[in-house]
Amino acid sequence: MKKNQFEPVNTQVNFPELEEWVLKYWKEHKIFEKSIESRSKDKTWTFLDGPPFITGLPHYGSLLSSIPKDVFPRFWTMKGYRVRRVWGWDCHGLPAENKVEKKLKIKRKKDIEEKIGVKTFIDECKLYVKDVSGEWEWYVDHIARWVDFKNAYKTMDKPYMETVMWIFKQMYDKGHIYKGLRVSLYCPHCSTPISNFEVAMDADNYKSISEPTAVYKYKLEPSTFLLAWSTTPWNKVATTALAVNPKLDYVKVKQGDTYYILAKTTTKMLKDEYEIVEELKGKELVGKKFVPHYDYYLIEKEKKAFVVVPGDFVTADEGTGIVTIAAYGEE
Repeated sequence: MKKNQFEPVNTQVNFPELEEWVLKYWKEHKIFEKSIESRSKDKTWTFLDGPPFITGLPHYGSLLSSIPKDVFPRFWTMKGYRVRRVWGWDCHGLPAENKVEKKLKIKRKKDIEEKIGVKTFIDECKLYVKDVSGEWEWYVDHIARWVDFKNAYKTMDKPYMETVMWIFKQMYDKGHIYKGLRVSLYCPHCSTPISNFEVAMDADNYKSISEPTAVYKYKLEPSTFLLAWSTTPWNKVATTALAVNPKLDYVKVKQGDTYYILAKTTTKMLKDEYEIVEELKGKELVGKKFVPHYDYYLIEKEKKAFVVVPGDFVTADEGTGIVTIAAYGEE
């Protein structure tokens, strides 16, 4: 009778126990380290991991992206290359500072200097980075990913910062750095512009609220006005343009001796009786000049100001289908 070459496999596998056994075996026998040391230094392949923010634990997105980051280094390892898999930590920016501020119960930025001390605050930030990094290691190990945590780079390391400064200087010397203008979100507490990501980190930053809005009339020609909708009445002192959607349908209506222009589907906002005297597309309004509410502007009226501009972000779901555009704002 022929003997089986393999031992019977238990079909009742305890996967958590198997996982821990494999991880323990890898660590005790330094399998990851051997996969590097056993390869020649003359044939190398390096993977530098894009650093995650140090302020939170891994989520579905970060773990999902870790899989291809592990597959490619394993592929080149099997091809005989000496593969460096260097982990990184993004320690700069407000996220780490905000976490430490909550821990130290800091209410104002001035408290850092007046009550805590800058050095103490920086030391606390470094300590926070050290504490959180250990939790990341557990998660990365348990998705069976091989990463060199011991030689991980941190954006707060002096050699790293010096390298960034050197690169910036090289770009500046070559004329690749220029000064421009852009609209940024601003945090009064932090006294600095912030990124969309930093705003989205705090779920309390966004709330669904109902607020009153206002409609303003802007003179287009004698007895004819554009009805413009706004949720920010304070910027009426700086309205330099009105925006319409070129593809929307607009109407010119008559109320008494006055004519108003607004989106066709928004006429329900008119309280008194009206008569539609003309229908037109938004593109027909683009380029028309209107009379500003105030006369103290330094902009010459013949320049491109106080004019109707196209905007595909304008809708007729709310308001009048015409919105005010101030001298600032992303649009």
